[in-house]
Amino acid sequence: MNSKQRVHASLRRQPTDRVPIFMWFHPETTAHLSGLLEIPASHVAEAMGNDVRMTWVNNNYAMEGIVHERDGESHVDFWGIEWVKEGPFNQIAHFPLADATPDQVLEYQFPYDHFDDLIDLMKPVAAQADEYFVGCDVSPCVFEMYWRLRGLENTVLEMASERELTQEMFRRCADFAVKLSVAACDRYPLDWLWAGDDVASQLALMMSPQTWREMIKPELARVFAVGKERGLWVAYHCCGALRPIIPDLVEIGLDVLNPVQVGCPGMEPVELKREFGSRLAFMGGVDTQDVLPHGSADDVRRGTAALIEGVTSDGGGYILAASHTVPPETPDANIFAMYEVAGISREEILDRAAEIRRRLDGALR
Repeated sequence: MNSKQRVHASLRRQPTDRVPIFMWFHPETTAHLSGLLEIPASHVAEAMGNDVRMTWVNNNYAMEGIVHERDGESHVDFWGIEWVKEGPFNQIAHFPLADATPDQVLEYQFPYDHFDDLIDLMKPVAAQADEYFVGCDVSPCVFEMYWRLRGLENTVLEMASERELTQEMFRRCADFAVKLSVAACDRYPLDWLWAGDDVASQLALMMSPQTWREMIKPELARVFAVGKERGLWVAYHCCGALRPIIPDLVEIGLDVLNPVQVGCPGMEPVELKREFGSRLAFMGGVDTQDVLPHGSADDVRRGTAALIEGVTSDGGGYILAASHTVPPETPDANIFAMYEVAGISREEILDRAAEIRRRLDGALR
C-alpha cells in the first residue's frame, strides 16, 4: 500500500496496512532529526514516513515557507505584511492596514499580480502525486487573513463597531482564497484542499459562535465548496477550543479536522470521535504539551495506542499527527516510541534515511 492509497483508505474507513501519518515537527526538532539521521532537513519528513505532501499557496507561505537563518532577519510579503524571525518562527512586525482609515482599507489590493507565483509553489509537490497523498494549503482564508493585514485587536473590535467594513474585507479575503483554490484544483492532481483560519484560543472561540456563523461561516463555505464540487476531501486547520462550531464545519462540507488540540475544552479526541466520527475524520491529537515531551517512552506508547484505538473505532477516519509541532525537548526515544505504535520501527526509519543518503550521493556523482 503506498501513501496515497493508505490515506484515502483511512478516510473512507477501509482497512490499511498501518495508520497514515502527517507529522509536523518544530524547526529545531527537524534540525535535530536531520543530524541524527544524517540527511538534509528537507528529507526528514520522508525518512519519518509522512504520507502527505502539501505546500502553502496563500499567506501561510510568507509565514512558514520563507525561512531566515538569524533572529532579526525579515521580509515584506506580497500582501505588504512585514515578517521578522523571532526564535524559530516568523512573526508579524508590521500590519499594513493597522492605521488605515475605512476608505484606505477598502482601497487595499490583494496580490493578484503574484497569483501565478503562488500557485506555482505546488509544482514540486504535484510531481509526487503518483505515490503520495497531495494537498494544497490555501490558508489563512478569512478571519486570520484579515487580522494579519489589520491587526488582531482592530479586527476583533471592528467586527462589532465597523461590521459592514469588516464583512466586506472578510469577503475579499475569501475571494482570494477561492481563486487560489480553483486554480490549484484545476491545475494539479490534488487529493485534498486544505483550508484554515485560527479563530480560537486554548480556552474558547475568539468571538461568539453566532458572530462566527454570521460573518465567517458563509465565506469559509465558499472555499470548502471548491474542493467539494471537484470530489476532493476538504481539510481544515484551527488550533484551540473550537468545539462549538464543529457541527457548522461539518454542515458546510468538512471532511478532516486538524489539529485536535488536546487539553483545550471540548477537544478530547475520543469524545469528538464518538460524537462526529461518522461524518468527520481527524488528524492530530498527540499531546505535545505533556505526554510526548515529558512522559516516558512507555507513557508515549500507551497514550498513542489509546488514541489510535479510540479514533479508529469505525475502522479508520484518522491520520496520526501531533496536536502541534513536535517540540524540540521531546526525547528521541519518545519520538520513536510514537512511530513504533503507528507501525514504523526505528530500524525502518534508519533504513529509509540510509536510502535517502545513497540517492543523494548518487545524484552528486
